[in-house]
Amino acid sequence: MEPGRPSGTALSAAHARAVHQVADTPCVFPDPLALRVIGADPADPPRSRMPAPVRLFMALRHRLAEDALAKAVADGTRQLVVLGAGLDTFAYRNPHPGLRVFEVDHPDTQAWKRKRLADAGIPVPGTVTYCPVDFGEQDLGAGLAGTGFDQEAPSFFAWLGVVPYLTADTVRATLRFAAGQSAPSEIVFDYNQPPSELPPERRAALTAQAEAMAERGEPWRSSFTPGDIARELAGSGFDTVEDFGWRQCLERYALDRSTPDLFGGRIVHAASGRTGIRAA
Repeated sequence: MEPGRPSGTALSAAHARAVHQVADTPCVFPDPLALRVIGADPADPPRSRMPAPVRLFMALRHRLAEDALAKAVADGTRQLVVLGAGLDTFAYRNPHPGLRVFEVDHPDTQAWKRKRLADAGIPVPGTVTYCPVDFGEQDLGAGLAGTGFDQEAPSFFAWLGVVPYLTADTVRATLRFAAGQSAPSEIVFDYNQPPSELPPERRAALTAQAEAMAERGEPWRSSFTPGDIARELAGSGFDTVEDFGWRQCLERYALDRSTPDLFGGRIVHAASGRTGIRAA
C-alpha cells in the first residue's frame, strides 16, 4: 500500500462483494449496500474477471462472520471490532440495536471510505466509531484506547481478508489482544495456507495470485497450516476453535460441493472465555 493512497485490495474485495450480489447464484451473502458503496450504477451492474469460486470464498467469510456475530449478540456481546474494515458495509446496515461497531483501518483507507460513504449517500450511524490504525506500525490496543472500546465487556472481532498481508508477528499480537480481554471474546478471520499444503494442481494458482499481489504493492506476508493456526490460537488464549475448509463451508450453506477450491483459503471462528461456540 502506497502512502497517501487507499488500499487497492479493499476496493477489489468490495467490488467482488458487489458482483456477487448480481452475478452469483445463490447469493450466499446478501449485502444491500455493496453496489452503492463502490459507486456502481444499478442499471449497469459491475462485472469481474475474478473467478467465481474466489468471489464465493469472499462471500462465505462474511456470511460465516455475520452468522457467528448474531449468535454472539444473542449471548450478550455489544461491541464489534472490524479489523481492516476497508469498504465493509456491516456498520451501515447493522441489524442489532445496541451493538457498537469500531472500524479499525489504515488512516488513508479510512478517509477514502468516509468520502465514498458520503458520495453514495450512506448515512453513518451514531453506533460507529472510526479507529485509524496502521497495523504494521501501531499497536491495536493503543489504537482503540480512548475510543470507548471496553476491554471488560464481551467483544467480537471480524478480521476478513487481512491476515495474509500481515507478518506472523503482527498476526500473533492481534490474536493475543483479542483473546486477552477481561470478558469473553470471539474472532472470525481467514488465512492462506502455504503452497506446499495444497494439491499439486492448485499450487501454481496460489503462487500466481501471490505474485500478482506483490506486483500491486500489497504482498502476502504470512501463511499458516491448520496446525500452525491451532497452536497460535491456543497460545494466544483461545479455548474453542472451528477451522473451516472449503468443503465444510459448502456443506454448511448447502452449496454445490463440486465447486472447485482454487486457493485453499480457510476461515476460523475462535472464542475465549465462553463455554463453547454454538453452531452457526
